[in-house]
Amino acid sequence: MDTVGLVWFRRDLRLADNPALAAAVAGGARVVPVYVHAPEEEAPWRPGAASDAWLHRSLQALDAALRERGSRLVVRRGPTLDALRTLAAEAGATHIYWNRLYEPALVARDRGVKAALRAAGLVTQSANAALLNEPWAVTRDDGAPYRVFTPFWKACQRAGVDAPPAPEPGRLTPVPESLGGVAVDTLRLAPPIGWDRGFWDAWQPGEAGASATLAQFLDDAVAHYGEDRNRPDITGTSRLSPHLHFGEIGPRQLVAAIRRHTAEHTAAGLLTNAEAFVREIGWREFAHHLLWHFPHTPDAPLDERFARFPWLDDRGGALERWQRGRTGIPIVDAGMRELWHTGWMHNRVRMIVASLLTKNLLVPWQEGARWFWDTLVDADLASNTLGWQWTAGCGADAAPYFRIFNPVLQGQRFDPAGGYVARWVPELAGLPARHVHAPWEAPASVLAAAGVRLDHDYPTPVVDLQATRARALARYASLKGA
Repeated sequence: MDTVGLVWFRRDLRLADNPALAAAVAGGARVVPVYVHAPEEEAPWRPGAASDAWLHRSLQALDAALRERGSRLVVRRGPTLDALRTLAAEAGATHIYWNRLYEPALVARDRGVKAALRAAGLVTQSANAALLNEPWAVTRDDGAPYRVFTPFWKACQRAGVDAPPAPEPGRLTPVPESLGGVAVDTLRLAPPIGWDRGFWDAWQPGEAGASATLAQFLDDAVAHYGEDRNRPDITGTSRLSPHLHFGEIGPRQLVAAIRRHTAEHTAAGLLTNAEAFVREIGWREFAHHLLWHFPHTPDAPLDERFARFPWLDDRGGALERWQRGRTGIPIVDAGMRELWHTGWMHNRVRMIVASLLTKNLLVPWQEGARWFWDTLVDADLASNTLGWQWTAGCGADAAPYFRIFNPVLQGQRFDPAGGYVARWVPELAGLPARHVHAPWEAPASVLAAAGVRLDHDYPTPVVDLQATRARALARYASLKGA
């Protein structure tokens, strides 16, 4: 009698380098792929609207890929434990395979699911598909978790970051027609009013889209990644973050592809730039390491002194102006509008907009983290938490409290011709590059020639950057000796 195994897909929506799927196939099981929709089990961080829109298309892409191999995706609604037990009984499954997740709510959920399934006589097997090294495998000599990136990354490299990807399956066994499910469309992941239309000009969710994005990066951007990754006005980054978050591609695949590419090409500086990209994968690892060891940090600062930081109570609509890209500070507004239109924002700009919110506007970093969570297609709890706490100065390896990004200087340095601002803040497109990042300083004649009327076509700054910098420094300094 054939062994039947359920492969429970979560944020590992790919067939290549999927250890759970590979284990099921290697064990000779008749594979039944299943996705269980239970977003309420991720509370208080259930996926945001942009993530849902991406998931809708990614599940469709996974089902299509499975059908090409003779199988299909069975979609069920939660609760997860009930759905898995019911499907296992219907399919006659004896084994259930999945890849591990690391968010606090899901760790607790998965432990309960595993215990209950085993108590019911099912064999369960979980694996690592999301990380190069799992959080409990990389610790200091005394067993404590790392809180600084550089020694953490050195330890990761000693542990090994070059594990080969798991093999891709060939033909899969068909799923019996008797095993029904619900259509992806009925999950209501796609926005009913179509506000996500602009996303899909920039993205192709699914494993094929991830592979195409990686190939484009290797062809065009990796050779200059070390410098160009800071430039929002050019395509200097990989743009793989949403594909990584949904597991449409895995970090082992990325490292293997980078290693192959550098072995096959001899362009000057390629190895240095390629290793700079691998190091960024290391930052993603660090984020998951921190979330695993410090599960309270999505809501509370890692540095406990910041729990009493004197944030501003009366914000006068500043948060909403920031959210809508109407702060009057061009590179900030460009980033927030890029986010709204595409579901993504360049990483350098993420730091700039976060610095303005937390330091110049003195809005708690949690407000920014929640907004990013709902609007980013790559909204990842670990990376989102690390990024916001780093900028606010209250996390691991945090920026010094006195590091406050000057958005004008940042724009002039990383968007020198003003192309990024011109694209996303078109009302300023007529300004010369030397004025586009600080239009309030431009002579009236220059503004008139560009057709810009401040406080009519484009707002004046929501705050005085120098005065609010001094205010933030005073408040941060009050915590130094605490």
